[in-house]
Amino acid sequence: MKRRLLLVDDELAILLTLKAILELNGFEVETAESAKEAEQKLRAGEYHMVITDMKMEHDRAGYDVIRAAKATKYDPAIAILTAFPSLGSEWKNHGAESLLVKPVGTKELLMQLEALLIRHEDKKHRVKANLKAPATAGDKGDGHAVKAS
Repeated sequence: MKRRLLLVDDELAILLTLKAILELNGFEVETAESAKEAEQKLRAGEYHMVITDMKMEHDRAGYDVIRAAKATKYDPAIAILTAFPSLGSEWKNHGAESLLVKPVGTKELLMQLEALLIRHEDKKHRVKANLKAPATAGDKGDGHAVKAS
């Protein structure tokens, strides 16, 4: 099964180049040229990963894409692609899981995306496993222990 990816960037040359590279390496890629278009696509489809530029309609448009991705039920992995790596750790506070700095070489990009997908899927499986874990003796099932009398 091909992994679906939404790639968001307002620079058409970057968008088309990355789309071609990713498709050649086994991804199914949808593109959006703005945060607004990305938000529509996130509501209409499902993606394993979202990669968004930061500066598009405005300097923080990438955060709009992240919020929209986080609001979906399917919980995609999220990376910011930027030529301005001076964001500090702020990008993490907004829900992105990886920061990709332009220009990025093809091999490095693919390695970072694979690592991100693995980390994200592992996290999703751990959360799912914790939700399915049976209540233990002395546990009310809501995470609060009951004191034995």
